[in-house]
Amino acid sequence: MHNVDLSVNNITQRLEKLKRAFDLEQKEKDFRGLEEKSTNPDLWSDQEKARNLMKDLNELKEEIEYIKKLQSDAETLAGFAKEGQLPRELLPDLIALDKGLSQFEIKSFLSEKYDKKNCLISIHAGQGGVEAMDWVGMLFRMYIRYSEQQGFKSLTVDTSPGEEAGYKSITFKLEGPFAYGYLKNEAGTHRLVRQSPFNADSLRQTSFALVEVLPELEKEDLPNLEVKDSDLEWQFFRASSQGGQNVQKVSTAVRLKHIPTDIVVTAQTERFQEQNRKIALNLLRAKLWLRQKAETDKKVKSLKGEYRPASWGNQIRSYVLHPYKLVKDLRTGASSQDAQKVLDGDIGLFVEAGLTK
Repeated sequence: MHNVDLSVNNITQRLEKLKRAFDLEQKEKDFRGLEEKSTNPDLWSDQEKARNLMKDLNELKEEIEYIKKLQSDAETLAGFAKEGQLPRELLPDLIALDKGLSQFEIKSFLSEKYDKKNCLISIHAGQGGVEAMDWVGMLFRMYIRYSEQQGFKSLTVDTSPGEEAGYKSITFKLEGPFAYGYLKNEAGTHRLVRQSPFNADSLRQTSFALVEVLPELEKEDLPNLEVKDSDLEWQFFRASSQGGQNVQKVSTAVRLKHIPTDIVVTAQTERFQEQNRKIALNLLRAKLWLRQKAETDKKVKSLKGEYRPASWGNQIRSYVLHPYKLVKDLRTGASSQDAQKVLDGDIGLFVEAGLTK
């Protein structure tokens, strides 16, 4: 038997605080409203709108069920701990409850407008030549590994491969609840210091890569942002990346230019042109949204804290692999000496620090 009364009490208190922040009663009211809309026989006349509604409905249902499960588990453990003791065999349940509660506490910080959205990430090689292009590939792998841990689905949107290694740039999408909210603070310059594997002398090399993070925005998300067809210049070409024989035979890849702003986006990895068109348009909307925010207020507030655009002068994190190993976030002070683990996708420490700072 183990005296864990304080731990159980602590979890119960945290849960009550989280329930107030989550506003379970309001969430259940919102769920009933969406459920009523889902029964409208005309709903599927607009399939995109219907899919988004059903997605919101399912996500809200999962959140409600999850917090109710946490509450049920906490009540069960509290019942066993009335005497200030908990049987040894229930300690794993206490640990699991604590972990689940911690995850939901982090999610409670994701309450801004677009936090629930899918995430569009672009990584660009900076100073460092081949080293920098390889660094882009390493960061891409890191984010894909992290997304797998989070249960996000990944889709590569566009690639510009490096001549010898990695990528000059790569754009990909992460699909899943709160993908943008979790990763929005990854935007900025990432610096790598290591012994170069690309020269015979194994010299110490510093490389830079720029990470851009945007929410995937649909037309209905930006009712005040007009994108006129006359302002769009579409180009279609054969995809250069792997994608099967169909991709190589027909012009499925798209390049979209917004004439008034000169913003250009490309999508080429889907097998069908219409899918690439949609991805490109959503990416353009996100970039126009970002531009609009920056133009209207030079000190734009981000979805948490002061907004700082992804730019080369905004170095956010340093990854040192030689002569010692250390990954340190320059904004939050969060650090890890297990650099390889971080590069293998274990960036939760930095993500959480960015959300709770």
